[in-house]
Amino acid sequence: MTGQVLGEPCGGAHTDENAAIRINVGGFKKRLQSDTLSRFPETRLARLLHCQSKESILELCDDYDDTEKEFYFDRNPALFPYVLNFYNTGRLHVMAELCIFSFSQEIEYWGINEFFIDSCCSSSYHCRKMDQDREDWDDRSDEGSTTSSFDELLEFYNDASKFDKQLFGSARRRIWLMLDNPGYSVASRIISILSILVVLGSIATMCMNSMSEFSLLDSEGQPTEDPRFESVEHFGIGWFTLELVARFVVAPDLLHFFDHPLNVIDLVSILPFYLTLLINLVVESSPALANLGRVAQVLRLMRIFRILKLARHSTGLRSLGATLRNSYKEVGLLLLYLAVGVSFFSVMAYTVEKEDNEDLTTIPACWWWATVSMTTVGYGDVVPVSIAGKLTASACILAGILVVVLPITLIFNKFSLFYKRQKQLEIAMRSCDFDEGIKEVPSVNLRNYYAHKVKSLMASLSNMSRSSPSEQSLNESIH
Repeated sequence: MTGQVLGEPCGGAHTDENAAIRINVGGFKKRLQSDTLSRFPETRLARLLHCQSKESILELCDDYDDTEKEFYFDRNPALFPYVLNFYNTGRLHVMAELCIFSFSQEIEYWGINEFFIDSCCSSSYHCRKMDQDREDWDDRSDEGSTTSSFDELLEFYNDASKFDKQLFGSARRRIWLMLDNPGYSVASRIISILSILVVLGSIATMCMNSMSEFSLLDSEGQPTEDPRFESVEHFGIGWFTLELVARFVVAPDLLHFFDHPLNVIDLVSILPFYLTLLINLVVESSPALANLGRVAQVLRLMRIFRILKLARHSTGLRSLGATLRNSYKEVGLLLLYLAVGVSFFSVMAYTVEKEDNEDLTTIPACWWWATVSMTTVGYGDVVPVSIAGKLTASACILAGILVVVLPITLIFNKFSLFYKRQKQLEIAMRSCDFDEGIKEVPSVNLRNYYAHKVKSLMASLSNMSRSSPSEQSLNESIH
């Protein structure tokens, strides 16, 4: 190390327990004894004692004055007395007026572990740090919600502005708003209610058609569809087709119409009917292709996807879709936990029950039992009979509760965020007025976002400029 007592940069390290090094922390200068620093060899200042070249020195400090033999650190000088007090006493103390975030970053830079915080300050420090993390999460959630809502609102206005240059743009824009925004006007609410009733009616007829009480037989004894249900089905298909065609005709951008997930759902809800109709025509014209009739039966089951059309009229369903789309990590974590738990407890159940229980004689059979138990469904079709098996089942159920609850909390927090964002976006869209063309984008409340940024900036400036009264007691140990 460079310096009179520590040797030259290119030479070997010169150890002297009575040596001292000169440091400059943001203008705060101090001479520190090497034996004091060497008590904590993992800290940044102690690592300076073992540097043998100027390059290694500059990896630990911001600058080095070879003439004055002084190490310079571009850090907050107001917080450095706490570091000095740590070297003198071996313990860290945290004053109440300190910013926990800045203090945590500072001790991390100097290589001091939070373990050295004294017992008198440790409890309050960790509590304040957890509160700060929680506030930061809330602020980030609010900022993300505001930013995302503002971006979506700008996209909405960008789409609405495209009608100004199109033929019959004003009329098409009113129809577009009426069809795509259920709460925009009285007419849009009526259309939304009618669409919901048609969806529910279509699903109800599909369910009733599967019941033996409503089944009919043709002259050959083969089951056939009730004409009443068939009429409801045709009316629903006609309504859904009319909706999709109308939205496509008045869409501001035809090329990107199916980029929207809800438009894809509208297409999928009617596509099985037309494919089934086409397959039936082919089968009637070519009896050799009779096996295609089974494909038609499968396509008829796809009518259940019509229930997803309710997402266009439900804020909660749209928020749920956005949550699942942005929570793939949490969902993957949940599936991983379940897979590990099912694998472990299925082997345990197989080991203790294979001789006494005919239902648990193979590990794959135990997978079903472990899955039902860990998800707390508990069908009761397969149960352990031995004492060891019941104890294993109890542990499996308790583990399942913990496994399911932990990721669900994260997913619920995201759902709350997306639901709040969706409600803000809907309120902003419903307040739009395009009767006289687009003049300006309505304002979005960004007060909380900017207030948080200003508050953080002022707190940082305050920490830089002021010296807290509590530091006077620390200065006694410094000087």
